Amino acid sequence: MTVTELVPYEEALAAFDPVMGLEVHVELGTKTKMFCGCATTPGAEPNSQTCPTCLGLPGSLPVVNEIGVESAIRIGLALRCEIAEWCRFARKNYFYPDMPKNFQTSQYDEPIAYDGHLDVQLEDGEVFRVGIERAHMEEDTGKSTHIGGAAGRIHGASHSLIDYNRAGIPLIEIVTKPIVGAGARAPEVARAYVAELRELIRSLGVSEARMELGQLRCDVNLSLRPHGRETFGTRSETKNVNSLRSVERAVRFEIQRHAGVLSDGGTVVQETRHFHEENGTTTSGRVKEEAEDYRYFPEPDLVPLAPAREWVEKLRAELPELPLARRNRLREEWGISAHEMQSALNAGAVDLIVATVEAGADAAAARKWWLGELARRANERGVELAGLPIAPAQVARVAALVAEGSLNDKLARQVIDGVLEGEGEPDEVVEKRGLRIVSDEGALGAAVDEAIAANQAVADKVRGGKVAAAGALVGAVMKATRGQADAARARELILERLGVSGG
Repeated sequence: MTVTELVPYEEALAAFDPVMGLEVHVELGTKTKMFCGCATTPGAEPNSQTCPTCLGLPGSLPVVNEIGVESAIRIGLALRCEIAEWCRFARKNYFYPDMPKNFQTSQYDEPIAYDGHLDVQLEDGEVFRVGIERAHMEEDTGKSTHIGGAAGRIHGASHSLIDYNRAGIPLIEIVTKPIVGAGARAPEVARAYVAELRELIRSLGVSEARMELGQLRCDVNLSLRPHGRETFGTRSETKNVNSLRSVERAVRFEIQRHAGVLSDGGTVVQETRHFHEENGTTTSGRVKEEAEDYRYFPEPDLVPLAPAREWVEKLRAELPELPLARRNRLREEWGISAHEMQSALNAGAVDLIVATVEAGADAAAARKWWLGELARRANERGVELAGLPIAPAQVARVAALVAEGSLNDKLARQVIDGVLEGEGEPDEVVEKRGLRIVSDEGALGAAVDEAIAANQAVADKVRGGKVAAAGALVGAVMKATRGQADAARARELILERLGVSGG
């Protein structure tokens, strides 16, 4: 189907009810792989972090990574899941170059965590509950690099290169229950769910969950059913969507595409699809296999897992405050709206603001600098806020200098410039650049006298009762002092010199 055959979004929702299922793969931040001792260091020479076990060589035997199991339990608990008293691994058989063993060690019908939920907050503050079907452990595949094809795709490629360093890295796959009732907000719900899940994973410290690095990947399952019908429609699965914006766009596109097929009397094909970042469309991949096509059977080389209840309860007691609860608490403390908190979250600024407040800044000032000037600088440099070379303690010091009257906002921005350029701490930048506000009565008084002498017509207006005209004289003082005058004190002196009450 081409883009021109898409049904307009509003028309699609008028006729059909979308049903979603989201499968999120989280790459754990363990030092070694899931079933062997190979390192997981990013950026290593291709195929340098492999061994007989993760390459599937005859006679090699796997051993379960304890930290990987612990991470899975922590994720399951944070998702309000039941933790299995007994579970085991299975072999998922398929033949493809990225799996050197020709099977993936995963969990099938006996996952370690099941039947949970995650509450997500939408832009307007509405909370939507997403049911969790399961969270299970498995291993990642190798990485294929296709040479000669368009946009790195296998189609049209002359050959492919395989790096098995990633093969065997621990993954947790989190599968939702069917998400119904979202209606026209389905794309927003999908994005909010993945965003909230990413925040939760990061809060647990089990993964950095950076989507741009493939540490968190989402498969978007979507189907449509006519309003009033209980039976689900045939689903498509858009694979490996790797940004929040793309998750939202993939859901919207597939709703329109499915509606176009069904409205024309066609049949939706159950298949995997590729998402294209450049235009927000999807294209067909392969006809989707069913579970039986993978010939699952219990992994004979690994014993079943039976997490001790004492261990599970210990991990439950150690869970941090979960992201949504934390944001709601901070929102109350900071006195801001749900929308304002969402803006801070979208900017990746919540933790930075918290750290800045802990360093002594007022919450309003911390929000102002991170969401204003620093967000602009991050955008100019094409980095995330946390990637800027300035620490929360330094932002707190800039805010303190403004609060005590040593700097105004214009000078503070120059101090931030200096810190970002590596010129030292804020106080050092102030001294090196000579940025402190001119509040010395002698120097400031001289600048005021010069401004009045050079602008007699304006001064006469002020004497005549047009106090607002004093702004032009303040501007002249600020220009003469390169923006370093105390503007409020300069205005007071101007009115004193002209014998006018401040009014």
